[in-house]
Order: sequence, then C-alpha cells, then structure tokens
Amino acid sequence: MAAIVSIHSYRGGTGKSNLTANIAYQLASTGKRVAVIDTDIQSPGIHVIFNVQQDANLPCLNDYLWRKCEIEEAVVEVDVTMAEGMNKLFLIPSSTNTGDIARIINDGYNVELLSEGFERLCEKLSLDFLLIDTHPGLNEETLLSIAVSDKLLVILRPDQQDFEGSSITLRVASRLQVEHIAVVINKIPASLNLEALKGDVESAYGHPVAAMFPHSDDLMLLGSKEVFSKRYPGHQFTREITTLSNYISQV
Repeated sequence: MAAIVSIHSYRGGTGKSNLTANIAYQLASTGKRVAVIDTDIQSPGIHVIFNVQQDANLPCLNDYLWRKCEIEEAVVEVDVTMAEGMNKLFLIPSSTNTGDIARIINDGYNVELLSEGFERLCEKLSLDFLLIDTHPGLNEETLLSIAVSDKLLVILRPDQQDFEGSSITLRVASRLQVEHIAVVINKIPASLNLEALKGDVESAYGHPVAAMFPHSDDLMLLGSKEVFSKRYPGHQFTREITTLSNYISQV
C-alpha cells in the first residue's frame, strides 16, 4: 500500500522542492515506485529540477482540477539515468501558463478532487510512495494534503520566522492526527553547532529532526538544473538525502 508523504514549509525559499526531488530520486533508486505531485499551483517549479518540459498540448494537474482529464492522464514519466535496481519515477506537474495560474488564484478549485486524485494515483501507478510538494503556508489545499498524509516533513531554515511559522504547521498537523511528523532543517550556516540546533528544535517542537542540511555552495551553483544527488552521488548533501529517504521508508 502506498504511503502519502507531504513535504511542506510555512514560508517560501526553504529549498522544499529541491529536497522533494532529491528524496524522490533516492527512493526510486532503491527500487521503489515513486510519484511527485506539484500542488504548489500558484508557483510551480519542481518540473525544472526533473528537466520536464511544459507542453501546452499535454494535460497537467490544473486540467484534472478543472475536470478536463483523469489524474493519470497528467502523469509524466521522469527521464532519469536508471541506476541498477532503480524503479519508475513519475511527476504530475502544475501549469506554468500565466492564464492558468491567474484562473486558479481567482476562481479556486474543488480541493476534494485532490484527495480523490491522490488515491487514484496510488492505485493506477501501483506506487510505493506519493510525495506531495505543497504550497508554502497554510490554506485549504495544504490542510487537505496534510490531513490525508501518512507522513509529514516540515522543512525550515534556522530563522526565527521559519521557527515561529513552522510551529503553527506542526500544531495543526498534530490536531489533524498525522501519524508520522518530522522536521527537516535546511540551509544551516557552517558556524552553527548541528547537535545543539537539533536538540533545541526537538525540545521546542516535540517532533524528531529527521535530517539536517548545511548550506551548500555546490547546491546553489547547480541552480536547480537537475537532481543534485544524481549529479553528485558522494556529496554530503546526497548522504543526508539518503538518511532522510531511509527514515521515510522505515517509519
């Protein structure tokens, strides 16, 4: 049975989509069938990391939400160099068309269709994991995504605004009775003590820190042009992605 994993941040700029793409790649490389759905409909972008080109003639998540297609018709198989034992990796992208984005913002959509779509994707694609790349902050869509998730990763930076906003997300997730909740700290300055930071966050939130990612110039220089852990399999960032993917697989 597929596990639904929401990957969320209260604020933008946390590196959420990059982490999501790398987690998906790592899980697929261990033989899992994985799909990523980009529900950040107002500012989609994870397709760039996967080098998926938008095609106006092909359906996307927006079309499903407007009842123009079935959710599986919006699925794109991600073209990655297949390592030995690697399984399928799929993406359900959102439209980057400015008119489509404006329509979503102005008219909204039936968020209950998202829940139905999640279940249908898991069944139709025989998934092991469905990763939801959510919209930052809390709105009707993110609340639904969190509520239907088996696991939630809250991404934050060591920043006071992130700390305070994430505490809201974590309280909401607890009330929604998400079974497995964990924190991921990203973009950590080199001057900070990792163990002390981990202890402070776990003490403040009452949830485990599943992974910690120091700031990486290499990651910044790649600039979301591709999946970092695919390009740099021996990098410290990739090793921590492996740790995080193992955590997701085990809990």
